[in-house]
Amino acid sequence: MTNDYRFEFRSYQRRFLRSLTTNHGKWDIREGIILRLTDESGKVGWGEIAPISWFGSETLEQALDFCRQLPREITDEIIFSIPDELPACQFGFESACEMGSGEWGVGSGGDNFITPKSSLFLYSALLPAGEAALNQWKTLWQQGYRTFKWKIGVNAIADELEIFELLIHTLPASTKLRLDANGGLSYEEANLWLRTCDNLKANPELPLEIEFIEQPLPVEKFQQMLELSTSYETAIALDESVATLRQLADCHQQGWQGIFVIKPGIVGSPSRLRKFCHQYQIDAVFSSVFETAIARLAALQLAAELSQNNRAIGFGIDHFFEQEDTWLQTLWNDL
Repeated sequence: MTNDYRFEFRSYQRRFLRSLTTNHGKWDIREGIILRLTDESGKVGWGEIAPISWFGSETLEQALDFCRQLPREITDEIIFSIPDELPACQFGFESACEMGSGEWGVGSGGDNFITPKSSLFLYSALLPAGEAALNQWKTLWQQGYRTFKWKIGVNAIADELEIFELLIHTLPASTKLRLDANGGLSYEEANLWLRTCDNLKANPELPLEIEFIEQPLPVEKFQQMLELSTSYETAIALDESVATLRQLADCHQQGWQGIFVIKPGIVGSPSRLRKFCHQYQIDAVFSSVFETAIARLAALQLAAELSQNNRAIGFGIDHFFEQEDTWLQTLWNDL
């Protein structure tokens, strides 16, 4: 039986409290689309399209063009035939369907989305690039975070290695640290980082655990990352290389047995992601795309279902935005 929905949407902009700096550059404003589906019985499902075009999804304009060309009344058939070139749209519309159907045990009221962090998860907090990390971790530690991700490949490698040396001897003993290069290292730099981490792992006096280096090389250097993953003890996680379901399946087929960082907000169809993860039992870390609470609820639902190895999920990003409770409620009321 095909369901019919009344479809409404609105775009949004949220300014970061501080610029997010990665190898891809500086990011000051998060833009996206909030959508609402109302079925014939009046049940409401909320969804969010939060593309990151430089990471591998469609652009915001492509997503807006898609929403604008849709009729006010849409069906399941339309939703489940969204093309793979629009992965953030696939996620937003499918998750709205799931929410409206009650599959998550969530009602149609807006304030259901503003939920505290689930005790089912460990959260990884994102540290700012450069020296700012040396102080920022303290506040986050007091908030309960025990896993941190630090951006590398942003500044000169000699400077970053110096800061890294200070950071690892500053963080408490029970910390897990992830290094995220966003594909910004050369092959020689990646080897240097991996050798440095291996040497630290071999030091029994090192108080913390270096969990993995995330996406050390650009997407097109997959074979070199595959080689590096078997050459060092320090684990490598793919991120940009597996931004979408198509890329995820391709890297798995080519032999990647390491960690996959999955960003639900841009990976594509939730139903197809479930099928893939159940079939192959991959080692996945679920991570934020700096979405609002709407997409975050959908992403956490997937993480709860599909996480295998009790790895901290990368949703410790609240400190990059002002509290969104009032902002979201205003947006919903305007729809």
